[in-house]
Amino acid sequence: MPDAQPFARLPLALPVDPMLCKAVPAIPQPDAVAGGLLYEPKWDGFRCLVIRDGDDVALDSRGAKPLTRYFPEVVDAVRRLLPGRVVADAELVVRTGRPGHQRLDWGALTQRIHPAASRIARLSAETPAELILFDLLAEGDADLTAEPFERRRARLLAATASLTHDDPIHVTRATEDPQLAASWFEAFEGAGLDGVVAKPKADPYAPGKRTLFKIKHARTCEAVAWGYRVHKSGQGVGSILFGLYDAEGQLRPVGGASAFSNAARLELVELLEPLVRRDADGRAETWAGERSRFTPADKNMAVVPLEPELVAELRFDQLEGDRFRHNAQFVRWRPDRTPESCLLDQIDRAPAYDLDAVLAERA
Repeated sequence: MPDAQPFARLPLALPVDPMLCKAVPAIPQPDAVAGGLLYEPKWDGFRCLVIRDGDDVALDSRGAKPLTRYFPEVVDAVRRLLPGRVVADAELVVRTGRPGHQRLDWGALTQRIHPAASRIARLSAETPAELILFDLLAEGDADLTAEPFERRRARLLAATASLTHDDPIHVTRATEDPQLAASWFEAFEGAGLDGVVAKPKADPYAPGKRTLFKIKHARTCEAVAWGYRVHKSGQGVGSILFGLYDAEGQLRPVGGASAFSNAARLELVELLEPLVRRDADGRAETWAGERSRFTPADKNMAVVPLEPELVAELRFDQLEGDRFRHNAQFVRWRPDRTPESCLLDQIDRAPAYDLDAVLAERA
């Protein structure tokens, strides 16, 4: 979180927790809440509070973790393009692809978090980030958090009226029409977006409260369990790792599922024990798991490899490349399915949609 002193002139106290969403299974109708709803595309990047007081700029992620040093090009854009004193709710995103075929790239975005200043400088030029603004908490001397969202959005549009389509800061499009929102839900997935958010128009900004509604994509597939990690407590299975076979018959790791209950974690140890791979002396094998710079140093990433015999049904949002974008959810075991039938080509991928077209309108 930024020091209080550089941002002391702002009209609201920092830090501010962002508003949150609760998941719902379908796009709600406008009369679901008093005052109606406004629908927006759900961006899949780093949630970010944009804070500016003159030349002082901060980009704070959810939980007030500072992102400022990793995105110098965004800091420069905020100084150039936003009002002199402002606090806005936004999403940091990175797009990749040739013109006319661009989409959000979660992998490229996560690569931007790096301790080396030289790498930060290089990636800020190679894969520059952009800001998608969707709420305004303060401007000038005005604390807007008590104002209804409909009024805050109008103020946001007015404050950013000089932005052009080519600028690296955008205001998300929005609609009052649930049918149009449903069409966005289907079409925009092809540009890497994550669904739709429905926001009560009459509500004030409620830090830390789940007063918004999110509708995300959900798919299921059958995948093969090829390994597991021990729970951080040292007791039971923490996560199961799954794979799908490619066209050449190679088992490709696609991601994992976790969030098992205490009882289920212990039951899974017994279930998976007969499948654990063992060396010539009969001892269970252990593989070093992949680590990234986001992995805590004290986290045990070791994998207990399994014979690829068990098939599970998983729920997931979408693939990015050949991996689940986020952790999958375990649904059930599928003893009726053979491992060889779990193919990558079973996955229904959204038709491509150009991200530039998503950003072409904002109201």
